[in-house]
Amino acid sequence: MRVFVTGASGFIGMAVAEDLIAGGHSVLGLCRSRLKAPALAAIGAEVLHADMQDDDALIRGASQCDSVIHLAFNHDFTRFKQNCEDDRRVVAALATGLKGSDRPLLVTSGTPIANTIPGEAAKEGNPTASSDHHPRAATEEAAAVALKNGVNIGVVRLPQVHDTAHQGLITPLIQMYREKGVCFYLGDGASRWPAAYYRDVARLYRLAVERAEPNAKYHAVAEEGVAMRVIAETIAARLNLPAKSITQEEAPQYFGWLSRFAGLDMLASSAQTRAKLGWNPVGPGLLEDLANLAVA
Repeated sequence: MRVFVTGASGFIGMAVAEDLIAGGHSVLGLCRSRLKAPALAAIGAEVLHADMQDDDALIRGASQCDSVIHLAFNHDFTRFKQNCEDDRRVVAALATGLKGSDRPLLVTSGTPIANTIPGEAAKEGNPTASSDHHPRAATEEAAAVALKNGVNIGVVRLPQVHDTAHQGLITPLIQMYREKGVCFYLGDGASRWPAAYYRDVARLYRLAVERAEPNAKYHAVAEEGVAMRVIAETIAARLNLPAKSITQEEAPQYFGWLSRFAGLDMLASSAQTRAKLGWNPVGPGLLEDLANLAVA
């Protein structure tokens, strides 16, 4: 099938495009940057030059393809809430391009919005937080509207997706560590963040879009939770920096905009996803990639 992929030139998007093409599909990749477009074309994808503000391009791309995988997201977390609301609009535009068909649309969210049962791992079928409580839920609220309008839409929830150069929210955290000269963590560092290797995540997207199940929820989780203290200590060893516990009161000074995430215990399960898709992640774990962190 022909798959329209937003964010196709990004870290995860490029891997998804490569996996789709290796699996016998063709890819129309949305790409804002003309500097990145040649790399996308080089793997055999067709390039659609546009940005996420161009609703007409989004509708056109979706209407021309057999399925859609939506990965693009503005990762400027200093304006996180607005970026999430922008994504609500993008999902609505993509859904418009598919309305009246059974062609699948997969959108991307995060596992923390399903951490709604205290002390338990986020599960695919859990109730989800509202966007008033967790801004990223705006994407899934838009998906629910599209589903009611007859669109075949599903959600992939991501953990910290990693290789040795990119690790989700841990990447800006590493930059903070470098700037402060210390690898800090909150309290006893027991808060856990789930993770998955990027190639495993790419394969999950392909399996999910091939299955094309309406209203499906998938967790791209290889490791249910890695403790923040261990993450900090692993990075500290790689960067030859000290590791240090800080208090809740000190968090804004050290974490800045990451303070909203720093103390969250984001344990997440993928048991239902694995059973449904036959997905078995095989890539390196988060700590292995952090121990081999790419350093200048």
